[in-house]
Amino acid sequence: MDDQELPPYEAVATALGHLRLGVDASELHGALCGWLSAGGAMRRDDWMAQLQIEADGAGVAANAALDGLFVASVAQLADPDLGFALLLPHEDVPLAERVDALLRWCRGYLGGFGLGAGSAPTLSPDAQEALQDLARIAAFTVGEDEPERDEDALAEVAEFVRVAALLLHADTARDADARRRLH
Repeated sequence: MDDQELPPYEAVATALGHLRLGVDASELHGALCGWLSAGGAMRRDDWMAQLQIEADGAGVAANAALDGLFVASVAQLADPDLGFALLLPHEDVPLAERVDALLRWCRGYLGGFGLGAGSAPTLSPDAQEALQDLARIAAFTVGEDEPERDEDALAEVAEFVRVAALLLHADTARDADARRRLH
């Protein structure tokens, strides 16, 4: 696995279970990406503490899947080729579970972004709209209509979420650069 490749969803879920952490793999990745997107600074040894998740730092750092999740997330968000991916269950998992995972990813992202940015982040109008859209998606409830159409809809919404996260990350990075130039 290279530095930009996310570990498998199942490996992260298993690691979280072994460490007895009450967070889902998608939600954790969303929170991590939200924090990073908001400009939150993290170190490999204390990133869960920054997300307000009580975990043994040594246990997290020693776990290849969780360490890989951190390293890949940082690298993907900084990738100029937009190689960012969401940590979601494999396509073999039932659609309803994948939809729930996407909603948990969005909820985690919003929580992490809120922790990193505070209550009144300075965002461009496009970034404000993206954040509001993520909140609407996170509040969505799942219904089962037509599985094939729902599969396509999930792919479209996941791509929208991916691009919204990249937009928010770029917007806050641009704002941080502007603040550094002023000081």
